[in-house]
Amino acid sequence: MARDHVLVREQRLPRPPGEVFPFFADAGNLEAITPPWLGFAIVTPRPIGMAVGTLIEYRLRLHRIPISWRTRIEVWEPGVRFVDVQLSGPYRVWHHTHEFRPDRDGGTVMRDVVRYALPFGPLGEVARRAFVARDLERIFDFRRAEVARRLSSA
Repeated sequence: MARDHVLVREQRLPRPPGEVFPFFADAGNLEAITPPWLGFAIVTPRPIGMAVGTLIEYRLRLHRIPISWRTRIEVWEPGVRFVDVQLSGPYRVWHHTHEFRPDRDGGTVMRDVVRYALPFGPLGEVARRAFVARDLERIFDFRRAEVARRLSSA
């Protein structure tokens, strides 16, 4: 069986968690911080009330392949953290923790921890090494830049 992999990203924002978290509490903002090359769209009707158990469906295109993705909010602690997990989609495992903690300067350290694994055993691992890990890095690079652009003003 293929093993899980972990992607960790941190960034500092100059605004406190109470001002940063609401941006992420609006599921629609996920479209804004996802690279256009993914053709990412939320299918779930809006507004989406975020809470433990909330289901969100998306569509995207990855290397020209249309993908449907469904996640559930497993943890919802406003201002502190939330966790989404894949119920169906391209991964065997997708567990994404979003954490928000205050820093000493009145800002926020935002941390993403994504635990993921691909299906198809050894073939999935070949795909991860060939392009999936690089794609995830590019997606989170884009996300970092967009989040900074949208939330860095004090």
